[in-house]
Amino acid sequence: MFSLDNVESIEELEAWQARLARALGRDPAGYVCEQKIDGLAVSITYADGRLVRAATRGDGRVGEDITANVRTIDAVPLRLLGDPPELIEVRGEIYMPVAAFEALNARQAELGEKPYVNPRNTAAGSVRQKDPAKTAERLLSIWLYQVGHVAGGPELRTQWESLEWLAGLGLRVNPASRRLDDPADIEAYVAATQEGRHSNDYEIDGVVVKLNDLAEQAAVGYT
Repeated sequence: MFSLDNVESIEELEAWQARLARALGRDPAGYVCEQKIDGLAVSITYADGRLVRAATRGDGRVGEDITANVRTIDAVPLRLLGDPPELIEVRGEIYMPVAAFEALNARQAELGEKPYVNPRNTAAGSVRQKDPAKTAERLLSIWLYQVGHVAGGPELRTQWESLEWLAGLGLRVNPASRRLDDPADIEAYVAATQEGRHSNDYEIDGVVVKLNDLAEQAAVGYT
């Protein structure tokens, strides 16, 4: 599982787009913008449509086995819908909804216990509980945003096709994601996301901008 490079200004974003154009020899075919969920990155594997493994991202290659705990999260299907592939590994972010976090801290106050600091750390700690029943009590949720390894599935050409396919399998895909052709629209998406960030029932800490064309992603590579 990859990490993300960060930019903190529109000028840095434009410099990244210029590097892409130089690497491709032309402007990219388009982009997908997604909200960056402030949670715990996970990898979930389904074999013949059945959930068989879930792990934290760890160091990108080896993570903690959290299968038993993830099975208790209602938003994570134990079986995929439609015509699932022989094997698929999907990547996403487990998070604690803001309303669930506030209710949890209200219970802590009633019990005279110390409040939890923030939804992200609480979600991460909940997923790593030794007792899956404790995880189930935390009302966690998930957004899926990427297809990792797949065997026996359709030929996916774009990130947007990937998101639509994941949704068709019954996996939760964030409806705030957008496919954009004009780089100027990315700036507008970032501004709108910043303005409306506190209207979500989940916390975000940025926007993820991806090349839409998967062949272009492979051509420019990863850092």
